[in-house]
Amino acid sequence: MKQYVFGLFLGTLFLVGCQETQNKMEHKYTNALVEETSPYLLQHAHNPVDWNAWKPEVLERAKAENKPILISIGYAACHWCHVMEEECFENEEVAKLMNENFINIKIDREERPDVDQIYMDAIQMMTGNGGWPLNIVALPDGRPFWGATYLPKDNWTKSLKSLIDLYHNDPEKVQEYAGKLEQGIQAINLVENKTSKIHFTKEELDLAVQNWSTSFDTYLGGYKRAPKFMMPNNLEYLLHYATANKNDTILEYVNTTLTRMAYGGIFDPIDGGFSRYAVDVKWHVPHFEKMLYDNGQLISLYSKAYAVTKNSLYKETVEKSVGFATLELLDTNGGFYSSLDADSKNNSGKLEEGAYYVWTEKELDSILGSESSVFKTYYNINSYGYWEEDKYVLIRDASDNELADSLGIATTNLTQQIAKNLKQLKKVRGQREKPRLDDKILTSWNGLMLKGLTDAYRYLQNDKYLQLALKNANFLEQEIIQDDFSVYRNHKNGKSSINGFLDDYATLIDGFIGLYEVTFDDRWLTLAKNLTDYAITHFKDQESNMFYYTSDLDDKLIRRSIETNDNVISASNSIMANNLYKLHKVYMKEPYGEIASAMINNVQDNFIKSAQGFSNWMHLISYQQNNFYEIAIVGEAYKEIGRELGKEYIPNSILVATKDDQSPIELLQNRHVPGETLIYVCIEGSCKLPVTSSGEVLKQL
Repeated sequence: MKQYVFGLFLGTLFLVGCQETQNKMEHKYTNALVEETSPYLLQHAHNPVDWNAWKPEVLERAKAENKPILISIGYAACHWCHVMEEECFENEEVAKLMNENFINIKIDREERPDVDQIYMDAIQMMTGNGGWPLNIVALPDGRPFWGATYLPKDNWTKSLKSLIDLYHNDPEKVQEYAGKLEQGIQAINLVENKTSKIHFTKEELDLAVQNWSTSFDTYLGGYKRAPKFMMPNNLEYLLHYATANKNDTILEYVNTTLTRMAYGGIFDPIDGGFSRYAVDVKWHVPHFEKMLYDNGQLISLYSKAYAVTKNSLYKETVEKSVGFATLELLDTNGGFYSSLDADSKNNSGKLEEGAYYVWTEKELDSILGSESSVFKTYYNINSYGYWEEDKYVLIRDASDNELADSLGIATTNLTQQIAKNLKQLKKVRGQREKPRLDDKILTSWNGLMLKGLTDAYRYLQNDKYLQLALKNANFLEQEIIQDDFSVYRNHKNGKSSINGFLDDYATLIDGFIGLYEVTFDDRWLTLAKNLTDYAITHFKDQESNMFYYTSDLDDKLIRRSIETNDNVISASNSIMANNLYKLHKVYMKEPYGEIASAMINNVQDNFIKSAQGFSNWMHLISYQQNNFYEIAIVGEAYKEIGRELGKEYIPNSILVATKDDQSPIELLQNRHVPGETLIYVCIEGSCKLPVTSSGEVLKQL
């Protein structure tokens, strides 16, 4: 028996050895990135460059060998990252130069946004611009002294040779510059603790929106510039502001933007889902990668806009976007993957941006036959929809009713034909090679998707969306959240390896609050509270009351960042402040309200001049100016009434409910009357007389 087991052991060793030999035969080069799980890092695992992941031991090796660090940051869906890899990092001559003179580190910015933030600030200070790939050369201690984005091979090698010469022949100059740059990196991150409480007035809020509106493109939507990013947090706040203040002009701008985005080439009419941004002013030609974070936020935004307007286009956009995320990004475990690449293989087998999505007129005629004429009118297969080299990106510029009138056909007939044609194109497109998938699961992006699904269920009342949300929430609870309520940043193939950052906590908390409001399951609200308490303990700055991006348990970087500016994703601090404000309404004995007030006080000086960059913060100002309601439902019909109220757009409220007196939520206790379902509208725990229908609640509001 022992001989048999030993024989099996030797056989296993032999098979493993054969596999390693086979791998070496398949790949001429293999570096340390082969041990990572990030698809972006794995894409570079067989470059001749001796890449390493960002790890303390790698930084220590740089110090021991007195070599500068070459840090290259990107992400899997990044087109120019792929181009630079092909031109530079797959070139043996370039790799030799890099390997001999630098400690080379590759970073997936989506896994390590803490590192990316610091070096992005550095390159913007050095050059005035930023982007990816982000390439930095730093001292062995990590302080940067040079940076660039994409560079072609000749420029790259010329730059590296100059830097090598400078590092060895004029080290004092390098040290001096790195020191000054470090001071600048530290300085732009400071947040002053403003103890004098100044409440932002309604007049100031109106002025902030008025100043902001000068940049609005009121015809094509978005802003008067290209490229055009969708900026969901901007539009969500403007929707809130317009409805709270009955401002039809701002509401019209929001509707124009949402309509143009849904009509544009930036939205995929075949499989659904939005691309990251448009390179032009009319939302036509996208940068073709599809990101989970965009689609999660836009599902939420369009769901709320549907609640306000009942515009069927918005409902269809939500349905198709959820369909895309479910079809392309959903893991069997309930987590959502990160993105689809911008590039895919064309008919010649070469990677090309947008190859999966675009059409020639000849293809459309061949596929659609006699129906192609109407379809080509509908999607502007003309000069308006032309991209390049006989290729078109589908784009609408009119409603179904308008087009049906111009074509002289019934609207229902037009709608049915277009739906049929899109299915025909879907079948043909299914034969093309799909864009590459980044199948890592990121916590913060899943938090955004969880919120999107809860809002889609809340406002569209589709039970499938709630089941998706619950599946996602259960995955996050089981695989991402640990026993002490710390969270992981990432997950892939059953493994999580990076501690969570503030946005991971903030978006999860927001998602769980939203899930509670549609299920009234105390478990989700309790989980949101526990995550909040952990974040306060390990992320909060005691002096400013703001939250650091990294935990006090993480390895030290050049600085501990504090993220305050809302961008394509809202700042982690603004999401956290909104969470704290809402949780304060339920857990009134906790210090959540005081912390949220201090946070908003620290940043409100920015609103009048920079509303676009602080839009998610400004919800808090509107809450203060228009009252924020706790709506409490107690009784047998709590779920039915909660669902009725939930579909109404009432941003300045939190919805809590229970069947009886057993809820741990103080607001719901001692309010149960047998045989009745009572609804209480409260402000800071002080409630009006109870009513029995959702209609009466809306009157009280």
